[in-house]
Amino acid sequence: MPKLSVNDLAVEGRLVLVRVDYNVPLDGARITDDARIQATLPTLRLLKARGARLVLCAHLGRPKGKVDLRYTLRPVAEHLERLLDANVGFSPKTVGPVAAEMAARLAPGGVVLLENLRFQPGEESNDPEFSRQLASLADVYVDDAFGAAHRAHASTVGVPALVPQAAAGLLMERELEYLGRVLHGSERPFVVILGGAKIGDKLPLIAHLVPRADHLLIGGGMAYTFLKAQGKPIGGSLLQADFVAAAKELLHEFGGKFVLPTDHVLEDATVVQDIPEAAKALDIGPATRDAFARIIAGARMVFWNGPMGMFEKSPFDQGTLAVARAVAASTGLTVAGGGDSVAALHASGLADRLSHVSTGGGASLEFLSGDTLPGVAALTEK
Repeated sequence: MPKLSVNDLAVEGRLVLVRVDYNVPLDGARITDDARIQATLPTLRLLKARGARLVLCAHLGRPKGKVDLRYTLRPVAEHLERLLDANVGFSPKTVGPVAAEMAARLAPGGVVLLENLRFQPGEESNDPEFSRQLASLADVYVDDAFGAAHRAHASTVGVPALVPQAAAGLLMERELEYLGRVLHGSERPFVVILGGAKIGDKLPLIAHLVPRADHLLIGGGMAYTFLKAQGKPIGGSLLQADFVAAAKELLHEFGGKFVLPTDHVLEDATVVQDIPEAAKALDIGPATRDAFARIIAGARMVFWNGPMGMFEKSPFDQGTLAVARAVAASTGLTVAGGGDSVAALHASGLADRLSHVSTGGGASLEFLSGDTLPGVAALTEK
């Protein structure tokens, strides 16, 4: 990896500003899924063991640059304290005298979490003054927030420009390693599985991966735009009419690689091959699940992003669960790229059986679409 690693830093006794991705789902003050917090623990434990003084910064939700206590990170600090089994201070201010004093008082191995970065309008606008205030809390900087690496914000690109060293954390390194293998690896057959509602969001990804992939398995709402492009009946199923022409062009050029659903589960839970005019399909059918599973079983590398149907509602979760089981059973390199497919993996208890489950939906898609991630580009060259 060409960027400086947290392993390359001398951190004993130094203030280390660590950008983490703690944008976790909350039910009131209760964290309902702590996977993103858990994913940062190896970096935090490494820094603590080496005597660093840790100042953590993160965002939560979209408070739009104003203090909105529905999005306070205080519950996250309390949860992190339990996970680390160590005291975690919480600064009610993101920057300023209170934050600076709490950072200054840290002993080696100590940890403080700053209040939500997005309570400050300067975070998302990458304001130079806000970047300067954040950078003043650090001797060195570590970015372990891959999920925010596609954002050119103060905490991801402003601060790295102002500190002597800006390094990748262990999670960031792992993300870049596995997604890099998907993008540049030689393992074949290479199978890409794409689902979700909208084809428009995935077109750059498809265009970048389809020349390298051996098979593209298409499910979810986006499948019906492709089926429409083939002239197949889709009834009242989800359609992005503006992208039918683009889908038709992809099928014309790479048609042999695309595998589309051949049967469908309708909203009344019946299974059909041809969707009636007034009906709406909400999941891939059993024949499609079996066909997808056979292709996945023969793969040496698999990348999956997006559910196969309306998986949050039974019985329309069966297609997604079937794909999850097939990917988990694969003996090749298996990577899931954020979003609802990751939620389905965690819900089914299969996430641990994949080679890598990305913590960044948007960031992973942009990376695999060939885009440069600002938060990665800002890190110090090795």
